[in-house]
Amino acid sequence: MDNKKEMLGTAPVKGLLFRLALPTVLAQLINMLYNVVDRVYIGHIEGYGDLALTGVGVCMPIIMIVSAFAALVASGGAPRASIFMGKEDMKSAEKTLGACFILQLIISAVLTTALLIWSKDLLLVFGASENTIGYATDYMKIYALGTVFVQLTLGLNAFVTAQGFTKISMISVAIGAFTNIILDPVFIYAFDMGVKGAALATIISQAISCAWLLIFLCGGKAILRLRAENFNLKPSIILPCVALGVATFVMQASESVISVCFNSSLLGYGGDIAVGAMTILTSVMQFAMLPMQGFAQGAQPILSYNYGAKNAERVKSTFKLLLTVCLAYSVILWTIIMLFPQIFVSMFTSNPALADFTVGVMRVYFGGLILFGIQIACQMTFVSLGKATSSVIVAVVRKFVLLLPLIYIMPIFFENKTLGVYSAEPIADILAVTFTAILFVFQFKKALNKIKNQD
Repeated sequence: MDNKKEMLGTAPVKGLLFRLALPTVLAQLINMLYNVVDRVYIGHIEGYGDLALTGVGVCMPIIMIVSAFAALVASGGAPRASIFMGKEDMKSAEKTLGACFILQLIISAVLTTALLIWSKDLLLVFGASENTIGYATDYMKIYALGTVFVQLTLGLNAFVTAQGFTKISMISVAIGAFTNIILDPVFIYAFDMGVKGAALATIISQAISCAWLLIFLCGGKAILRLRAENFNLKPSIILPCVALGVATFVMQASESVISVCFNSSLLGYGGDIAVGAMTILTSVMQFAMLPMQGFAQGAQPILSYNYGAKNAERVKSTFKLLLTVCLAYSVILWTIIMLFPQIFVSMFTSNPALADFTVGVMRVYFGGLILFGIQIACQMTFVSLGKATSSVIVAVVRKFVLLLPLIYIMPIFFENKTLGVYSAEPIADILAVTFTAILFVFQFKKALNKIKNQD
């Protein structure tokens, strides 16, 4: 345990960051399989795969909200636990873990109840049509039963990563993802359950991942352990965690709101085929974002620990390396998507009309991806340093100030209204990256000067 803490504070940053980030990147890529594999199998169901894919795509705003509530607690609690570890305050770090665990259980119960009662109404609001609502409700009613497993898996993984145990985090995700890959074709095709089978495979897989994490955090190998005496919701413990997690919550929950706005606009301008294309685009966007987010999560323990330990130089060098890697990744992936969009589209559909339509709009939708590595690196560093206000500001500006209005404004300037809707994404991304970079320059310098003066 002491060796793990010493590693965060003294090991060479470059080697340490890649050592911690590689498992989290792999974990994020594997985690992507939970959502993407379902859609790959569903999209190729003979006879109705395109409509089923669109129906499951309409479920994504709800799934994003479930994930966002997990992030609300964990993305604030885990960095605070790391900061306490840097200050050698292990008692406060474990209290943070225990309080966040209980809060996630409570949130899970509320979400499960709400989804079982109102899922159909929500799906109709979120863009389901008469042709797709049946597939959407079939998927969501079963998925809702596994909400607690989704919450705890995402939430507890953040605390495992915050302790530097990124391999354990990766294994937990891999166990669930590969279980999902095996169960999907069995339930969807062999048992002829269709979208219901995809949902059932997902919640069983999440339950297995959850069990693995609970066993680890209750065992003796963890630095921070789940202990019954820490299972409480003291405001002094939980409120700072929630405040810090608001930025990530806003980012993820706003994805749900934005998805609803995209789907409703696209349904009006382009019909089910435009909504189906959006399902594929958001799936590819996950592929684009998750490796960068995984690398940033690998940097989080180093940034948080050394900020708590008042080591400004290690914080600075860690951020520089994080920014370099994220930006290089976004440039490379942007290039591949611009040159070969059909590679990504063919993964999700065998319908020629849907495939041709999606290839045509993909280059537009991903136009701003080239700079997005800057956004991810700055956003995670804000969170890692406990800068809740700055994190919230950049999240709100990108989604609500920029993207949301542009979804409705851009079609005014396009003869092809559907293409105008898709163009809102790259314009918002470029403007948001510019704003975030300017804010970060001032806030990061201020944070480093603060800990230098304290030292």
